[in-house]
Amino acid sequence: MDKLFDNPWFIKILALLLAVLLYSSVPHTGQKLTDVNVPGEQTTETIKDIPVKVYYDTENLVVTGIPNTVDVTIKGPITHVQSAKALRNFEVYVDLTNAKIGKQNVKLKIRNLSDKLKATMKPASVKVSVQEKITKEFRVEAEFDGGQIEDGYSAGLPEVEPNKVKITGAKSDIDRITYVKATLDGTGKLKATISKQAQIQVLDKKLNKLDVTVDPETVKVTIPIKSNSKTVPINIVKKGTLPEGITIESIELDETEAKITGNEEVLKDTESVRVEVDLSKITENTTLTLPVIISNGVTKVTPQLVKATVVVKKVDQKPAVEQTTAADQEKTILGIPLKIQGLADNFKAEVNDPTSQTVNLQVNGPTESVTGLGPSDFTVFIDLTGLAEGTHDVKIQVKGPTDVQWTPDKSTAKITITNNA
Repeated sequence: MDKLFDNPWFIKILALLLAVLLYSSVPHTGQKLTDVNVPGEQTTETIKDIPVKVYYDTENLVVTGIPNTVDVTIKGPITHVQSAKALRNFEVYVDLTNAKIGKQNVKLKIRNLSDKLKATMKPASVKVSVQEKITKEFRVEAEFDGGQIEDGYSAGLPEVEPNKVKITGAKSDIDRITYVKATLDGTGKLKATISKQAQIQVLDKKLNKLDVTVDPETVKVTIPIKSNSKTVPINIVKKGTLPEGITIESIELDETEAKITGNEEVLKDTESVRVEVDLSKITENTTLTLPVIISNGVTKVTPQLVKATVVVKKVDQKPAVEQTTAADQEKTILGIPLKIQGLADNFKAEVNDPTSQTVNLQVNGPTESVTGLGPSDFTVFIDLTGLAEGTHDVKIQVKGPTDVQWTPDKSTAKITITNNA
């Protein structure tokens, strides 16, 4: 025995055995106690928004009616309940792997939950529709807000690339498709051709969005935009009456044409623009800067201002030449205004000749009748009743005292009639 204690290996082995014996006899705080069912430690918790998984033939079927999430109420030992609530490591699912086409009620199931817990779900069952999945090709229609087009511009037919897409979904949804639209969103006014990617929207006849898959999901939409403009002549319109003793020899513009911009229909009906010359303010040769006047609907004109060079002639106001015979007298009456009658409301008339818009009369008759006659005793006019747009030669007519005779220095007037746009 003494020899054994003298052997160092014996001592080491004996110490090891004693240590193991001592360790096994002492209770440890880390010992597992979770299997002990302690009465009174039960609890109930509701876990919200647990995802629902669906198992079915995704290649050939479409399933609708399954909620995205459900609320699960679990009951059991507090530690198990808290663990399930924190980890959410269980699954709520619907098994439709052997489902037939049509509508049916199915129960929601749960798995991977501790067998010490009891679970209830809300809802516990759902009514689902299992339908055949089909794919069909549809033409895409581009859509955009016409109010985005800048005034004076117009949009051509939109182009869509690709112009057809494949749509996959339940047969009942595919049969409801009425509109397949690529809507071009954006802000600000457009005055140049634009190309953008647009999201596809699939709608039924009541414009409800359908739950389908579109391939591709976006298409390229191009909207061609062009400026609406054309070149038209600038007409001179004379207003007012010349001062006595003044006649117009010529009025010339530095620009005779203008470029106008506007709606296509407005441009179609607009044949000219105009400048207005106030004759009552003309007393000598002058150059006027005048605005170019446009009709309603024309949004822009170039140039906006033109220069009008006016050349006048002054007529000497000598006493009327009287030639007396035994019973008659002859007299020249100058500058009687030429009036326009019978012009339709939707037209305007410009007198091209005489440029002064006045007529001189050679009057003769009894001395007592001719003496004292002046421009106010005569009405000189042209009748434009029934005349259309264009240039016309119209007879000059005179009304005056019945006891005298007269001869105008011009028998006809050249006028231009334009639409009063």
